[in-house]
Amino acid sequence: MAPDLPRRSVIVGGLVLAGAFGGLARPARARAAESPTIIGCDEWGARPNRDVIPVWNQRPIRIIVHHTATANVEDVSRGAADNVARLIQGFHMDRRGWIDTGQNFTISRGGFVLEGRHRSLEVLRGGRRQVEGAHCTGQNVVAVGIENEGTYSAEEPPDALWESLRTTCAYICEQYGIGPAEIVGHRDFKDTACPGDALYGMLPALRGEVAGLLGERLSGKAARRASWPLLRKDDRGAPVQAAQHLLRAAGLPAVQADGRFDDRTLDAVRLFQTAHRTEEVNGVLGGESWPLLVTADGDPAEVERAIRALTPAPAVRASSISGVDDWLRLLDAAARRA
Repeated sequence: MAPDLPRRSVIVGGLVLAGAFGGLARPARARAAESPTIIGCDEWGARPNRDVIPVWNQRPIRIIVHHTATANVEDVSRGAADNVARLIQGFHMDRRGWIDTGQNFTISRGGFVLEGRHRSLEVLRGGRRQVEGAHCTGQNVVAVGIENEGTYSAEEPPDALWESLRTTCAYICEQYGIGPAEIVGHRDFKDTACPGDALYGMLPALRGEVAGLLGERLSGKAARRASWPLLRKDDRGAPVQAAQHLLRAAGLPAVQADGRFDDRTLDAVRLFQTAHRTEEVNGVLGGESWPLLVTADGDPAEVERAIRALTPAPAVRASSISGVDDWLRLLDAAARRA
C-alpha cells in the first residue's frame, strides 16, 4: 500500500510528484449521507494491483457515471456481482495493460456496490484524497468513476442498481464536498455513448435525488446542466448541420451541410479526430471532439453558417461567441429544441 503523502503530492512508482490541484475546501453542512455497504477488493477476490496505486492529496471535484456495456443479465446475486468485478479487472489488466481496475467503484444489476480500483474505499472514507483511476482520460485525478453493470442505451437500469447509484453518489458527494450538479456522464468528456442514452437521460433525476438525500435543493437548470450533443451516423438536425459547417471550416470541404449525418460526415469526423489525436477515432462527435471542433481555426463564413444553423437570432454572430462555454450553451439549447 502507498504511504500517506504530503499535501499536494503523489507517489507514482516511488517518485513524489507535485499535485496539479490544491485541496478543495468542503462546504460546512450537517451529516446527511451515510456510507452504503461497499464490498472491498479483498472480499470479491481481486488480483493484486500490478504497481503502486497513485493517491493524490486533493479532493475530486466530480463523479463520472459509466455503464459496462455488457449484457443486462437476470442473475442479480452477490456471486454474479463478484464475478463482474473480476471480469472487469481481468479485462483492464490483461487487455488494456492497466495496473488495476480502471474505475473506482462498480455497481451490479443487483445493487451490490463493489470497490473497483484498490484503495478507493479506504481513501473515500478518509474524505481528503483521491485515488487516480483509468476510467476517463483527462479526468482520472479529479473525478470518481462509477461503472454500472449493463447496457443502458434504451433500457433503464433496474431499481436495485438505481437505488445503490444514488446512495453511493450521495455518500461520495458528502465525503468530498462535491455538488450534485457535478454528477456527469462519460460522454461529457469523450466521444462515446457511455453511459448509454437511457441512463444519461436519467442524470438530471439522479442529481436531484442525490441533492434530496443530502438535504439540499437543486434547481431544474442545475439538475439539467448543458451538455455537448452526442452525434452519430444517421442523426439529423441543427447540431448536425452546425457540425458540418464547422468541419468545412476546419478544412474538410467534402462534407455537405444538410443536417444529415451521412457517410461523408462520418469520414470527416474520423479525419478530424485523427488529425487532433483524440483517444477514439470512431466518427462519434462527443465530449472530446466538440471542444476541439468549435475552437479550430477556419473559414469565418462557415463558422457564421454554423451559428445560423443553431439559432435564428441575427444578433448572435461569431464575434459574440467567445469560447467553448458559449458554444456549449448554443449547441445544448439547439439540441433541446429539436
